[in-house]
Amino acid sequence: MASGPAAIVEGSRTVNILAIGPHPDDVEIGMGGTILVLRSQGHRVTICDLTNGEPTPIGTPERRAKEAREAAEILGVERVTLEMPNRYLTDTVENRTRVAEVIRSSRPEVLFVPYWVDAHPDHVAAAQLTEASRFYAKLTKTTIPGEPFYPRRVLHFLTTHYRLHVRPSFVVDISAHVETKMRAVAAYASQFGPERGTEGLLKELQDYTRYYGQLIGRRHGEPFVSREEIGLSGLDQLV
Repeated sequence: MASGPAAIVEGSRTVNILAIGPHPDDVEIGMGGTILVLRSQGHRVTICDLTNGEPTPIGTPERRAKEAREAAEILGVERVTLEMPNRYLTDTVENRTRVAEVIRSSRPEVLFVPYWVDAHPDHVAAAQLTEASRFYAKLTKTTIPGEPFYPRRVLHFLTTHYRLHVRPSFVVDISAHVETKMRAVAAYASQFGPERGTEGLLKELQDYTRYYGQLIGRRHGEPFVSREEIGLSGLDQLV
């Protein structure tokens, strides 16, 4: 099934969207192009990194924070970093309340989280933690700051370390925004570039978006998975 963001956000009204990733760069890799599509439609997008992504082989917390700020500026989004422990991310009650507070503050109608199958434990934990936090965010009689709020839809972006072919629920056409997406990913020079010997990953990522684009008859696309069914209000939303 191929569908654009219009099927997600319904019509022309402005919608709050929250994309949560385990590390800075995960959201950009998985759905940077879709963020740009949504921003071009006037929607408000916030990225929340659960960790600062460090340590990594040549990164530092300061450098990673600078890269994350640059990527956010390229995408035109707000960014929050919660500083949970990289490599040791877990779904705990304490962490659920911290993410629930972000959900209550940003009040997103649509919540984007990682796909729940992954070789990286932080990615698996991020999916579990965020979905649990969504439930916590609606609780009353709690010490969680902010007013109760429940995002009505959760969608999963793909940044899996497994060599999987996941059948997407839909693919977003990002052809008009792929170059800007790649600039946002390339902002993480400590992760993708000659210093680390990983510049080839940028080409692989473009090949990946090109593959999903051709599945819907477009140049580039980003796949998403939903545990629930996706509804359309009309056939004009099909690409």
